[in-house]
Amino acid sequence: QVQLVESGGGLVQAGGSLRLSCAASGRTFSNYVVGWFRRAPGKEREFVARIDWSGTVTSYADSVKGRFTISRDSAKNTVYLQMNSLKPEDTAVYYCAADRFWTTSEREYDYWGQGTQVTVSS
Repeated sequence: QVQLVESGGGLVQAGGSLRLSCAASGRTFSNYVVGWFRRAPGKEREFVARIDWSGTVTSYADSVKGRFTISRDSAKNTVYLQMNSLKPEDTAVYYCAADRFWTTSEREYDYWGQGTQVTVSS
């Protein structure tokens, strides 16, 4: 089992920044791909970003590319999502998830955090 806890959400004005953290405990976290997903009000949960086991390969949804950066600190068992130039449409509950496979499909991810709310005001 892997337990994931997100933190760092909050209220920010458009153009501002936030850094989300996903802290893991349990099985060897470094063996897992970690993804960030989000669910906006009235919408389906969608993929945001992912990072591989080594922390050297990343990918992003087109909607956040160039504004968000995913990274991981293996020593701290933590994955981060740095979010810059935030827009009102980024408002959502953000979730981190872990899986052994390189995938953007939320159905494939085995472990999920409880989510953290990000609200961007215009």
